Amino acid sequence: MDGLGVPLVTPFDEDGGVDQDRLRELVAWVTDRGVDFLVPCGSTSEAPLLSVDERTRVIDVVADAADVPVLAGTGHAGYRETVRQTRRAVEAGADAALVVTPYYYSHGQDALAAYYREVADAVDCPVYLYSVPKFTHVALDPGPVEELAGHENVAGMKDSSGDLEALQRTYRRAADFDLLVGSGSVFAHGLAAGADGGILALANVAPDAASDVYDRHEAGDGTAARELNADLVNLNRAITAEYGVPGLKAAMRMRGAPAGYPRRPFRSVDEAAEAELADLLDDAGLS
Repeated sequence: MDGLGVPLVTPFDEDGGVDQDRLRELVAWVTDRGVDFLVPCGSTSEAPLLSVDERTRVIDVVADAADVPVLAGTGHAGYRETVRQTRRAVEAGADAALVVTPYYYSHGQDALAAYYREVADAVDCPVYLYSVPKFTHVALDPGPVEELAGHENVAGMKDSSGDLEALQRTYRRAADFDLLVGSGSVFAHGLAAGADGGILALANVAPDAASDVYDRHEAGDGTAARELNADLVNLNRAITAEYGVPGLKAAMRMRGAPAGYPRRPFRSVDEAAEAELADLLDDAGLS
């Protein structure tokens, strides 16, 4: 996986059910605007609010509708459900699995490394590590990542820490696997630090602009890539740190994307937040 990936939101109807028709439409909406691969059932997809069966159904719909690779989020808090979900994702058509660090309980680096080795041994698809300390309260250190990068079934890592120093340390120690930036605010800087691409919540609402950042970097114009990225930082912060998934879905609907509604316990954003998001879209040239 390289280039721009989108951790695809899961459209829900007003009763909280998965809206499969909107999901199919959303796959077309983002891929028509330059996205290189899709990541259903990640953090931005509200995956922790989906059952195993619902995740499988979402992956099946996305894989059937997509003409780009599918990297499915399959991580759960424990080993058995993660392996089960990963096997079902492969059966549903996923090309690879994105496995978040186990959450809820605290685990040391040795335990995390052993967990990933055991998951990779148990499944028949490439496994991508996923470090997102904002939600799991643990970050994968470069040392264990270097060790895991030598496993024949570990293909890469999504680093959502936003920590460029950690990203560079990881790149130096594990340069021969796919390193993906998980923060839209540092996408261009991460590419300059050696990342192969990114998986960005921002790409749900601005797939065209995020794709342009990557294309400018690939064309050798790092300055232009960073300048465009800077234009997107305020919007990215609003749809992640400030308003989260409900804000992201509201901004997507403003751009005509079939985002659906958030699932409870999330609540849709209020009118003041919608007005702020509209202004940020306008400031970024996306209205």
